[in-house]
Amino acid sequence: MGTNRGMPILPVSAYTSQEWFDREQERIFSRTWAFAGFAEDITEPGQYISVQAGLNNIFVVMGRDRRLRAFHNICRHRGTQLLRAVGQTQRAIVCPYHDWTYDLEGCLISVPAQEREFPELDLSKITLRRASTDLWRGMLWVHPDENAGSIMQWFGDVEPFLGPHKVEELVEYKEGRTEYDVRANWKIVVENYIDGYHLAHLHSGTLAMYDHSRIKAEFIGPHYAFWEPLSADYAENLEKNAPYPLVIPTEQAGAWVPMLFPGIGLGESESSWSLFHVTPLAPDLTRVVIRTRVADVSSWEFTRQSFRSFGFWSKRIGGKYEGDGDDPMASGDFTKEDIYACEQQQRSLKSPYFVHGPSSVEGEAGVRGHQELVRDWVGDG
Repeated sequence: MGTNRGMPILPVSAYTSQEWFDREQERIFSRTWAFAGFAEDITEPGQYISVQAGLNNIFVVMGRDRRLRAFHNICRHRGTQLLRAVGQTQRAIVCPYHDWTYDLEGCLISVPAQEREFPELDLSKITLRRASTDLWRGMLWVHPDENAGSIMQWFGDVEPFLGPHKVEELVEYKEGRTEYDVRANWKIVVENYIDGYHLAHLHSGTLAMYDHSRIKAEFIGPHYAFWEPLSADYAENLEKNAPYPLVIPTEQAGAWVPMLFPGIGLGESESSWSLFHVTPLAPDLTRVVIRTRVADVSSWEFTRQSFRSFGFWSKRIGGKYEGDGDDPMASGDFTKEDIYACEQQQRSLKSPYFVHGPSSVEGEAGVRGHQELVRDWVGDG
């Protein structure tokens, strides 16, 4: 990708207009792999998860044969959405509008008053529209295209640049699952995530455990690989400082913080592994869901380690000290600091006096690269 330093790569309208937002939904989020959940979210026949993938709502369900299948969440009669959110159906999927009924393999098995109302209908020829689903690093993914192929065609090149974490062996920290609605365009949220320039400034107190001067970052295809080592002081007492038991060898300690296109951030550190799921809701509204996994240790070890490191953990994952008030810049929470900065940027875009300023050579190279990537996928008009 070119550098294009100091020049606006995307127009302001790319962050504010409904027309841009609609094109991104069609040309990016409807044509790429979308995160659906973790493998353990669906473990029994009948369990399902639904997820929005651009213009498509898709659900993954485990069949009676314990196979996972993905379908477009659309009844073949009038298009009513069949399933919502997360749950478990028994033996069939029933449309809430007219009770058309499908089995867990997507085949139509029952239509009310069929002989009278649909005398020519052959149920055996009607099935739910299939999508693709695949497992990668303990995560479930979906693609709107039934013939999307292996997910390794999408993530294979970037995999060597991710952390050495064995995600499947970690357990989800339930209290670490958080959700934010950020009043900013999804690209501002993503670009903040991969902006190395702001780390030593906006997060000078909350992320001081990393050496931001030694960041290594580059695009691998459409994905942005990002790594930085621990600061010398923090690394010297790593096991004492870490908020949870280490999940990688001490000699590999550091932070892998890749952004997988188009909106999946991975926070892979020495003692935890987090997923940041970015979902565009509107031109100026983005939902971010964070799910965190830690070492599978006994409850006694977990409590002892958590208590010892409570203050530090509060700064990293989203806890809040007593007496912080409502000031996000004094909360000891780097996520709140980021949200504040993103929302302030979005507000400024409405001003007729706003113009793009110069872009830093190294720290904001990822931002420029991401803007070029979006432009390539969406086009200029």
